[in-house]
Amino acid sequence: MLKEWLMLPLAIMAVAAVLMAGCGNSQTAPPTSSGLSGTIEIDGSSTVFPITEAVAEEFRKINPQVRINVGISGTGGGFKRFVAGETRISDASRPISASEKEQAAKNGVEWVEMPVAIDGLSVMVNPQNTWAASMTVAELKKLWEPESAIKRWNQIRPEWPDQPINLYGPGTDSGTFDYFTEVIVGKAKSSRADFTASEDDNVLVQGIAGDRNALGYFGYAYYVDNTDKLKLVAIDAGKGAVLPSRQTIDDATYTPLSRPLFIYVNKAALVHQEVKEFIRFYMTEGPALVTEVGFIPMQPSVYDGNLAKLP
Repeated sequence: MLKEWLMLPLAIMAVAAVLMAGCGNSQTAPPTSSGLSGTIEIDGSSTVFPITEAVAEEFRKINPQVRINVGISGTGGGFKRFVAGETRISDASRPISASEKEQAAKNGVEWVEMPVAIDGLSVMVNPQNTWAASMTVAELKKLWEPESAIKRWNQIRPEWPDQPINLYGPGTDSGTFDYFTEVIVGKAKSSRADFTASEDDNVLVQGIAGDRNALGYFGYAYYVDNTDKLKLVAIDAGKGAVLPSRQTIDDATYTPLSRPLFIYVNKAALVHQEVKEFIRFYMTEGPALVTEVGFIPMQPSVYDGNLAKLP
């Protein structure tokens, strides 16, 4: 009898072990596949990249058989591939240009424009910069225009240090470059050439973070991700200096550098269910991710309007 009682706990433990093993298997089991498969090729703006990549990561969790490649060749570089029919979706930090529309028509590429977020293009300096708390639009123009002779900080304001000013900015294929030059300099793509340029905003972040005399510009979300490495410059467009923030970007008091962000979708790609469902997911789950990665969502009606464009 004593032997039987001693054996009972062992039996219970064995049964419990089996049950726990079963539970463990259920916890580590992959998510149920939706049945969708295929590849979605996306390229374009490094500013829009964090949004699209976040959406892609969440979409993959419930659609593991769908492969999504998201590139960062810049808005212009992305459009070159898009209008040639090489990509299904193009991230863009500016609207498609007239010449890009013509090339798309020539190649038989029809497209749908979908606004996805609002960004505040931000001017940054190194955290050790204690003098350039704000700048006027006129000062930025004098600094960045093609004929600019400004090489040192005290050439902008006499009370600023007699130190070299080292400039960082997006490459010429970037929609951010196009937008900044248009609203600050007065003509798109019109800029001095002696600056460190990259279509990858992370490269610009590292450059400014390691250079006490640096000044550069790129999307607000990259500041949000690197607040310990960067310092914002308030912009004065004539009504007082304003720092970019979720509120000032959303209510457009941060001017003239607040702007919409887009994705462009090849209409022919929407016959593929994986593309159609990815866009549907982007417009329904994407707004929360837009906030998560540091941008400002559009009004719900904008996303509803984008969904209405689906076949």
